[in-house]
Amino acid sequence: MVADSTRRGVMKLAGTGIVASIAGYFGRTSTERVAAQSSDSSGAGNSPVRGNNLVVARDGSGDYEKIQDAIDAIPPNRSNETRVYIKNGRYKEKLRLPTEKTNVTFIGESAQGTVLTYDDNADTLDENGEEIGTTGSSSFFVNGDDFTARNLTFQNSSEPVAQAVAIRIDSDRAAFENCLFLGNQDTLYTHGHDSRQYYRECFIEGDVDFIFGWATCLFENCHIRCKTDSGYVTAASTEREKEFGYVFKNCRVTGEGSDNSYYLGRPWRPYSQTVFMNTFFGDHIKPVGWKHWNDEQDPETAFYGEFQNYGPGYTPDQRADWTHQLSEAQAEQYTTENILSGWDPEGQLRTERPEKSSPF
Repeated sequence: MVADSTRRGVMKLAGTGIVASIAGYFGRTSTERVAAQSSDSSGAGNSPVRGNNLVVARDGSGDYEKIQDAIDAIPPNRSNETRVYIKNGRYKEKLRLPTEKTNVTFIGESAQGTVLTYDDNADTLDENGEEIGTTGSSSFFVNGDDFTARNLTFQNSSEPVAQAVAIRIDSDRAAFENCLFLGNQDTLYTHGHDSRQYYRECFIEGDVDFIFGWATCLFENCHIRCKTDSGYVTAASTEREKEFGYVFKNCRVTGEGSDNSYYLGRPWRPYSQTVFMNTFFGDHIKPVGWKHWNDEQDPETAFYGEFQNYGPGYTPDQRADWTHQLSEAQAEQYTTENILSGWDPEGQLRTERPEKSSPF
């Protein structure tokens, strides 16, 4: 199923010229790349970054062999975009994009072939012999605002023994397109309290609470894959003052397990919000749909809703009585502009760039 999802993403890009352009760029030598970038060095100063582009390649054919080295080379607080092109390969690194590294874009040579991975889990011990916990298990910490990623796999390759985060995102205005998020429990940690995040045509897999956190997130045309015989897709912890939490539009929620084995979500905090719209549910979704966190927590303060979903797992008449089936008028409020408070992620996911700044 991952291959099919990735193939659809590549086919979508085929008409834009991006696929051929990426291939051409990755085929250049270091000298050719420097020459292509030399006409645009604004904001670089004395940094090793020439222009706004860097290439990472495990075989030594790029500017760096490790992704963290490329991140470290990016000047702080850049107003212009810095693009980091990453050649196919499995990069086993525990990565951190600091707060001051802003306007950074990662572009992989191919979504399945470019893998950013690490294998910590919550029970892993640090240098003091203490468990690192859920946050510490993260393979990639994204803290710099305006981060964009295309055509990449973010993975936590730990065995399924404890929480193991593939990527934790605290930055505001983080956008992902044609990316895979692979793991088991707690795969995708949308952590930022004031963070807005956008996911388009991505593949996200896991078992328990594998999409979770505080951020406001819009998922469009994504494939959500439940891996085991039981679990929860989401565990939002939306804060009280936020108007929106998680919104899924035109997605597919499929599963490898038995019928009636998965909940769509449970509220991690009292004011959690999750809404699925025009989304396919496989028969692994339980008829009740949703579950509260525990018997002591009142789910009435949360908002869990659906609108015009379909598939064998969509049973609106049997859903939990504290959840909602949205009216047409309510659904009209779920626009990109409203959900993301005026931020338009298309600006970061544009596929056509000015010739001067483009290496393609």
